[in-house]
Amino acid sequence: MKKSDRFVLKTGLIALVAGLLGGGIAYGGASLLQSTGVDVAVPAGSNAGGTASTSNLKVNVQSQSEKAYQAVKNSVVSVINLKSTSSSSFDSMLGKSSSKLEANSEGSGVIYKKSGNAAYIVTNNHVVSGASAIQVLLSNGKQLEAKVVGTDSVTDLAVLKINGSMIKSVASFGNSDNIKVGETSLAIGSPLGSAYASSLTQGIISAKKREVPLTGSNGQATGNTATVIQTDTAINPGNSGGPLINLAGQVIGINSMKLASDSEGTSVEGIGFAIPSNEVVKIINQLVKNGKIERPALGIQYVDLTNIAVSQQKSILKLPSSVENGVVVYTVTKNSPAENAGLKKYDVIVELAGKKISSQDEVKNILYSQKLGTTVSVKYYRDGKLKTGTIKLTESTSQLKINQ
Repeated sequence: MKKSDRFVLKTGLIALVAGLLGGGIAYGGASLLQSTGVDVAVPAGSNAGGTASTSNLKVNVQSQSEKAYQAVKNSVVSVINLKSTSSSSFDSMLGKSSSKLEANSEGSGVIYKKSGNAAYIVTNNHVVSGASAIQVLLSNGKQLEAKVVGTDSVTDLAVLKINGSMIKSVASFGNSDNIKVGETSLAIGSPLGSAYASSLTQGIISAKKREVPLTGSNGQATGNTATVIQTDTAINPGNSGGPLINLAGQVIGINSMKLASDSEGTSVEGIGFAIPSNEVVKIINQLVKNGKIERPALGIQYVDLTNIAVSQQKSILKLPSSVENGVVVYTVTKNSPAENAGLKKYDVIVELAGKKISSQDEVKNILYSQKLGTTVSVKYYRDGKLKTGTIKLTESTSQLKINQ
């Protein structure tokens, strides 16, 4: 026998042995049972001997996650968005006109403050957007009417007010700057609605400051970006507005969105986002004070330089070839901060408040980080020449009724 043949034979034997072991000694085992004379028939008679009982041994499995959950769960609520429905066509024919409130959508929220007879809840703007009325379902099953204190579509945050006479527990905010990638995070909320209220999921912090584009309620890009916490903690529809907490039971973020698929339609898992608690506190304090967020505006409309043909960048804008990024001004509002600073049509802004403009989205992000009344520096090209100046941000987006 050749060496190669012996190798094949040896391999075959090993495979056969392994097969027999895996099958429970198919042949030898059967003959061995027959040869022992042991009666293997199923016993007849009563089955009383087959009863079972549980042990009285108590196992203490309390973990830090459970402690954190217990500390926060009673302050987490379901937020129910109610919409008015008009009377049916049949009722209209009979001359009857009536409307009733029906649940349109559900989300989550967290009670963060009790003051006197009032309690305050933070949730997402998109949870309450378009509501005719809002109800809040407490963790004990009690349902209360809620009033909107203020909303902000840019950060997707809203503050609600309820009667606080039954509120015994409020959550506290942690410092989101102190979180670490890899740190355990927990989400509490009502995934798929209040039927699953107070659900807890666990994961880790995947990124502290992830830049993501924002979309409106119509699914279209708003032109703004948000800096959010990325987590693989399970966040599902209905979790929106609920808290992301650390193991100390502190709210470190408000769950806002998840990535379900990429631009090519590929399904993804474990990519959720929460608004950092430091941003949340800043916004809700302004909402409580003013009912809205006033952000400064320049008073211009503009287009990204990359959307302008290279030939027009040279012929009309007269830009040096070294200028590749910026925004082109194409309208200036009368008596606006931009006009008062001397900006004109076809100026190309390349830097604002000391930050270079690499895309048009950054203009809003820079402006929204400033306070009304602040004076910021600006650099722009006019007729091919670099100019510098300052702009006093005296007007807000609502005053100018534009986003820039």
